[in-house]
Amino acid sequence: MSSVKSCALFVIAFFLSGLMELSHGEAMAPSPATGDGKALDQGIAYVLMLVALLVTYLMH
Repeated sequence: MSSVKSCALFVIAFFLSGLMELSHGEAMAPSPATGDGKALDQGIAYVLMLVALLVTYLMH
């Protein structure tokens, strides 16, 4: 059980470090007005699926 917790901690730390790295990037250009938000919706869906997967894994 200890190895599961350490593995989960490593995955969470890796994920959060990636988010912190994104915050130090260059300023992005404004998005075009014709965008329908499909990429944003898909990104949110991926993040929510990852969270659901981690929660499911930690509950078992």
